[in-house]
Amino acid sequence: MNSIMREEHCTSVKEHHDNTTLEQSGQISHTGNCSESCHAEEILNTLNSYRKEGIFTDVVLLVDGQEFPCHRATLSANSAFFKAMFNSNLKEGKQKRIPLTFISAHIMDILLDYMYVGKNIIQEDNVEKLLEASDLLQISKLREACALFLESQIHACNCLGIMKFADIYSISSLFEKSRRLFLEDFLTVSQYKEFLELSEKQLIEYLSDDQLVVEKEELVFEAVMRWVSYDVSTREKSLKDVLEHVRLPLLHPLYFLEKVELDPLIKISKECHALLLEARQYHLYGNEQTSVRTRPRRFMNCKEVIVTIGGCDKKGHLKLYNTDLYNPDNRRWTTLACMPGYTRSEYATCILKNDIYVSGGHMNSTDVWMLNTKLNFWIKLASLNKGRWRHRMVSLQGRLYAVGGFDGFKRLSNVECYDPFSNQWSPVSPLLEAVSSPAVATCKNKMYVIGGALDDYSNTSKVQCYDPVENSWIVKNPSPFCQRCINAVSVNNMIYVVGGLMDHIYQYMPDADIWRNVNTLSGPLESCGVTVCDGKIYILGGRDSNGEGTDKVYSFDPTTEMLVEESSMRRCVSNHGCVTILQNVKR
Repeated sequence: MNSIMREEHCTSVKEHHDNTTLEQSGQISHTGNCSESCHAEEILNTLNSYRKEGIFTDVVLLVDGQEFPCHRATLSANSAFFKAMFNSNLKEGKQKRIPLTFISAHIMDILLDYMYVGKNIIQEDNVEKLLEASDLLQISKLREACALFLESQIHACNCLGIMKFADIYSISSLFEKSRRLFLEDFLTVSQYKEFLELSEKQLIEYLSDDQLVVEKEELVFEAVMRWVSYDVSTREKSLKDVLEHVRLPLLHPLYFLEKVELDPLIKISKECHALLLEARQYHLYGNEQTSVRTRPRRFMNCKEVIVTIGGCDKKGHLKLYNTDLYNPDNRRWTTLACMPGYTRSEYATCILKNDIYVSGGHMNSTDVWMLNTKLNFWIKLASLNKGRWRHRMVSLQGRLYAVGGFDGFKRLSNVECYDPFSNQWSPVSPLLEAVSSPAVATCKNKMYVIGGALDDYSNTSKVQCYDPVENSWIVKNPSPFCQRCINAVSVNNMIYVVGGLMDHIYQYMPDADIWRNVNTLSGPLESCGVTVCDGKIYILGGRDSNGEGTDKVYSFDPTTEMLVEESSMRRCVSNHGCVTILQNVKR
């Protein structure tokens, strides 16, 4: 049976609903006192007996070769369809015999019993046809009762079929309830045949929904592979398009190696190689590899959170020691271990494999510290070879790069690379132009150094691009601004720059080597914290045009290019470190 209510594996249908009547569903109510109710019932029963005996009838409905003598007034009182027909100048409205081809005789008989006496039993084997007929004939009360009956029958085994049915008839409450069950009980729903019969487009839509409730991405991968295996010959060509919506980088590395890399279908699919490479790089390099697939789903047991480190107070006099964690979901701030030697400022901060690194912080400082985010403990690492201040640090292909800066006498072109395995810093090819306080970001395995200070009075608009494989620099198209104290982040293979007392957010497209202005802040900022969390760019704190620190927080969505002011920080701060890490959470 093809009915949405008859899934062969569904065993939990509630039998007590089999005989649910319209009175029980609350769709038919009798108001007034007992005598009025009895009088109304008597009249309806009399009209129904007249109908069955063909007394005073003035129209005959022809359905499946059967004749149903009826009263126009009764039909019109129940159905907007019949009211419009009989009240128009159309020929059907004048005919004594009216054929109905869109309904069966069995359903017509049930409908007439309802229209005349208000009683009807909605059952699993007729609810679809009753809803379809009541929708066509515009019998609103019966349509609502059918929808309520279906709501009471929603189960993991049939929610997808009911959702499709609700979509066809625009029953929003039924559609939302079915969809919610699917998203909230994805693991169970994915075990049933309805899931396996989803179209590729439908499956991708559900996998892309941020409300999908799964604790581990392994469950999503296994469901997708069951879907592919259900019809391998047809769906093998869809493998890459579907796997694009599975967050392979978030799979456990051992699981990825054994279940994904060695899967026969995936191994022979050349189209899947790029997805596998992305996952491998994420496992090797950690958070520097960013895409929608590297972001945890909303209900997973890990979550992206923002960490701010130290900085200066509102007036810029006091150097702060605080390390604070911000969860954008609940907008709550919590405290982490304080950074050692907090008398420093304008240091460089970055993240590698979910640990936070800080270097420099005052003239000629060579100190490098790491916050182990699992232990919430700061560890001192090998010192820089060249002391520096107002420099930048980024991770690229599993290594750290300390770029440029100021040593108290001059701007630096020196660049150092840190190998976490050997705990050593070594020099690499220097910048083409020495700068301090530039914006630095990595994108598509390249490092971009944008703008910065040339000396105490002048800045540059130069964009310097570093290739770690060639260990060489080239100059790209200059930026539309010439500033220092700016910050950059990379998301969706684009680089975004803010700060430098500019009130604009700029986007740089490395492939096209093009700049554009994408939005405007409420006022100019410099030395702010900028990081990417859950696909959005967060701008935290910074100094305004009066040189005072601010506690304002903004989020910018690169997809919609919308800017939103979020809840404020705990304190006004500037020149602080700002990164995003993954944190395990209890659901």
